[in-house]
Amino acid sequence: MEKKTMDWGNLSFGYTPADYRYVSNYVGGKWDEGFLSDQPNITISESACVLHYAQTCFEGLKAYSTEDGRIICFRPDLNGKRMADSCRRMKMPVFPEERFLEAVDKTVRANAAWVPPYGSGASLYLRPLMIGTTPVLGVKPASEFQFRLFASPVGPYFKGDARALTLRVSDLDRAAPRGTGHIKAGLNYAMSLYNIVDAHDHGFDENVYLDPATRTYIEETGGANILFVTPEGKLVTPASGSILPSITRRSLLEVAKTYLGMEVAERPVALEEIGSFAECGLCGTAAVISPVGKIVDHDREFTFEGNGPWIQKLYTTLRGIQQGRIPAPSGWIREIC
Repeated sequence: MEKKTMDWGNLSFGYTPADYRYVSNYVGGKWDEGFLSDQPNITISESACVLHYAQTCFEGLKAYSTEDGRIICFRPDLNGKRMADSCRRMKMPVFPEERFLEAVDKTVRANAAWVPPYGSGASLYLRPLMIGTTPVLGVKPASEFQFRLFASPVGPYFKGDARALTLRVSDLDRAAPRGTGHIKAGLNYAMSLYNIVDAHDHGFDENVYLDPATRTYIEETGGANILFVTPEGKLVTPASGSILPSITRRSLLEVAKTYLGMEVAERPVALEEIGSFAECGLCGTAAVISPVGKIVDHDREFTFEGNGPWIQKLYTTLRGIQQGRIPAPSGWIREIC
């Protein structure tokens, strides 16, 4: 299929609606058969549960063009599982995981012309979401829902390629202990909007959040997990019950062990120890992995080797797997067409 005419190499990470999206509605205690729609707008009641009580969750994954012309997705089964976990926590009906994969396949095939060409640095971002559509006034879960999966071609999440990011330690909390920080609920991100704008206004790229109970351990940023590399080349990622379980982070840990021979550790990471690390990066579906050059904690700064050798190796290897240039572990790549 002939690709759309776009300046693929200069795309931002923004919304450019592709032609089709997958839609399925939950009514009367069951999901309908689902369909592809060319309509990007949703019509719901002004009293819909999602508008008042934020009963919504979402996912993010990407489709890529390979060098030999195939279109593939990276570990979409894990996105389906994570969305199911989010739905259970938010009292929403689980969209069956096998149907989730079917929706991914149908949406990508229908929008194949929007999948950026190999080597462009861009990808087709896929956004599955679910919303409670029942009109409510009292605080209670909806009984009717819509699952939707749309697509948008995107460039890098953080512009500037190898430019190392500058983060600040936030005075605000991202998630409460035993709250919803471990699921991909819209309300978690709403809480971070004020703070990310304030960070940008003060010259920072992102906020680093500490554990809300003691405020002594690193958790994650507003939109990505964080990782560190020791001077000896050991990969360390924070462990916490309120961190979103990133599929990219999980994959990077496996890449580090299996492909690069690195020692890895998932453990609590104290703020006071981050000065001992040589490299730092942010990872997630949108960012993949972006180097961090500095973390500012009020009147002190922790500096890292921006785009250091291990961060670069991790990025290059994972991107090679995602684009089909490097053989992937079994089950990591789903070929769409």
